[in-house]
Amino acid sequence: MAHPTLNRRALITGRVLSAERVIAPPGCEIASIVVQARPERLVELEAEIAALPGCEIHARDARGKLVVVTEAPDAGSLGTMLNTIQSLGDVYSAALVFHAIETA
Repeated sequence: MAHPTLNRRALITGRVLSAERVIAPPGCEIASIVVQARPERLVELEAEIAALPGCEIHARDARGKLVVVTEAPDAGSLGTMLNTIQSLGDVYSAALVFHAIETA
């Protein structure tokens, strides 16, 4: 396979990369998400979130707030998890409040 010419346009458009040359960084993405939900459904919601892969409840408030810490292999998976939590029933909002990349 011939490699494209290395120039500014090729770098910006990603044409210098091919699937076999992309190497995922070691480690994982860690994030904290604050969830605001219906207080009367908090126990059920906690169980739903805790059942999601990589999610743990680290704090709760009887008024309907949860602090969720999640771990994902990449930023795309982290975004998907945030959207999944946001779309759960009884969730008013889910906001990313901390994000870090842990290297191996």
